[in-house]
Amino acid sequence: MNTFGNNYRVSVFGASHGAVVGVLLDGVPAGIALSEADFEADLKRRAPSSIYETARREEDKPLILSGVYNGYTTGAPICIEFRNSDQHSSDYKAFAHTPRPGTADYPAMVKYDGYADLRGSGPFSGRMTLAMVAAGVVAKKILPQELAFKSEVVELGGTSDRSLWEGLLDGARKDGDSLGAVVSCTVEGVPVGLGEPFWDSCESVLAHLIFSIPGVRGLEFGDGFRASAMRGSEHNDPIGPLGPLKNGSGGINGGLTNGAALSLRVAFKPTSSISKVQNTLNLQTHQREDLSVRGRHDVCFALRCPVIVEAACAIALAELFKD
Repeated sequence: MNTFGNNYRVSVFGASHGAVVGVLLDGVPAGIALSEADFEADLKRRAPSSIYETARREEDKPLILSGVYNGYTTGAPICIEFRNSDQHSSDYKAFAHTPRPGTADYPAMVKYDGYADLRGSGPFSGRMTLAMVAAGVVAKKILPQELAFKSEVVELGGTSDRSLWEGLLDGARKDGDSLGAVVSCTVEGVPVGLGEPFWDSCESVLAHLIFSIPGVRGLEFGDGFRASAMRGSEHNDPIGPLGPLKNGSGGINGGLTNGAALSLRVAFKPTSSISKVQNTLNLQTHQREDLSVRGRHDVCFALRCPVIVEAACAIALAELFKD
């Protein structure tokens, strides 16, 4: 389904090359100041801004269709729409029967019996994260204002040495290839006790949102996978008068927030659509074929993902905060 949440319900609609992409938000309290201008900063952070990012240029201007009156939320569902205007759908005609490796093309063709709209990857496209960012903006307004979000790319192409990143990006671009990256996100000011045992643990809810972002391949909290090589005495966080004295747990114990900052890292795969020749199957002829994906694609789409990870965290926290 295209809906997440109970306390803060987020439903996305649209497709990459359809008329619109949008989001419907339910559970937003009345009386919160909200206008189109409130979305500008985060939408700008998501927009492509360098030669290593897609050449597709959309205005991405939000249109609030319901749930806001005289500049304030009414308590009714909020519908926000973004018009698509810079699609090059002809770029995808060549893939009608030859699914692109690494994308949702093949499983979607099978699942939907050939009826799926896969222009620009359709509903599986990274363009759908526009709706998530919009939902994150509203979530931040619902949440206590003392919460502070910070997100950034911390590794690219397997290295955290930022002096090497431009060379790696240039090399991948020249080769018609792509790169992956790791995004970190921290949230300061989170109170103790958010989350529920087991199914709705804080990590479970966060993971649900994070893995909904197209291209995510891994998620770790605090020490993450390094914890498997530690002793308990190394990984455990000593507790002082104000809570944990370090943050190996990433701010969560037993599924509940512990008062330390939420701290997580998200691994993104390289962009699947690359011009470098790959091999696929023609589903009409059942013959193997070489395929080169032309069009406008990011060398590293993760460069635009910090604000998306941040939005996912905000949505999860808005779901977990209860009156």
